[in-house]
Amino acid sequence: MGQIKIENIRVFAFHGCLDEETKIGSDYRVDLIVNANLNTSGKTDNLNDTVDYVLLNKIVKEEMSVPSKLLETVVKRVLNRIFLESDMVTKATVSISKINPPIGGDVEMVTIKMTEKRKKRM
Repeated sequence: MGQIKIENIRVFAFHGCLDEETKIGSDYRVDLIVNANLNTSGKTDNLNDTVDYVLLNKIVKEEMSVPSKLLETVVKRVLNRIFLESDMVTKATVSISKINPPIGGDVEMVTIKMTEKRKKRM
């Protein structure tokens, strides 16, 4: 087993419950950790034997481009796509942080983090 981490994917997007958030947008940070068997790719040096982190980055960017009221919704969409598009992933953690959120205080970021395991096939 092993982990692939992609840290601090920077995205500008239009999420939030306030009208202003969906009009002017905000900066976001996305972090991913995926677990997979990396032993084969460690031996073969073949991209087909591992989780392609270019694909993971693409999934994040595409799902972040779809406006949502809640970051929880976006995190869930990213998780669903990771499991749908990469059979090798056994577990994934996605964190999405809104930088400088408009919550009436001096707050650097608010983060939603979820972890899911691949459901066993029947």
